[in-house]
Amino acid sequence: MSNENPDTAALLLEIRDLQNLAAALRDELEAARAATALAVNRAVSEANAEALQLRATAAVLRDEIEIAHADTRQAVTSALAEAHGEISQLKHTITALRDGLENERAHRDELVRKAYNESQDEIAQVRAAATVLRDQLEAEHAARDNAVQKAVSFVQDEMAQLRATAAALRDALEHESLSREQAMNAARTQDRAEISQLQETARELRDRLQDKMESAR
Repeated sequence: MSNENPDTAALLLEIRDLQNLAAALRDELEAARAATALAVNRAVSEANAEALQLRATAAVLRDEIEIAHADTRQAVTSALAEAHGEISQLKHTITALRDGLENERAHRDELVRKAYNESQDEIAQVRAAATVLRDQLEAEHAARDNAVQKAVSFVQDEMAQLRATAAALRDALEHESLSREQAMNAARTQDRAEISQLQETARELRDRLQDKMESAR
């Protein structure tokens, strides 16, 4: 068909809108993944910076311990105890931060998986809707082709009947013309016979008249 009807154009427009929606969802999913990766990288960088700071702090503490060791062993022991306590606390803090980072990463991964699954479900629904629309369009085309075929068949039957009627009328007209011509020929033959008979009768009457006129002389 050279031109699409309004229903077909509407279906194509709806399919194009669904495709655009699927592309937008895919872009949104990719943006979410990029945001998650950026957040993870930022958290890792912060953890590395904090670890570096802790190392620097530990170095300072170690220097202070060495200085205190020069004064008295008791001061060194006290300083070491305090340093070990602070280091233990820092280790607990690092462990807590690491656990929090892993939990946050797991939570974000779960959100990404959920968003991906939801997008996949929506894409499947869009594909199913597109399949239904395509089937409806094919069914409509088939019904239209069937209607056209029936209409063509009906017209062909009508034309065949008209041809048969025309042939019958032509035969009847030819038969009527032949019968009329035969009747006219018969009438002409009869007229000629009557004229001949009249002419013969006229000759006989003329001959009799001539005989009477000769007898009268």
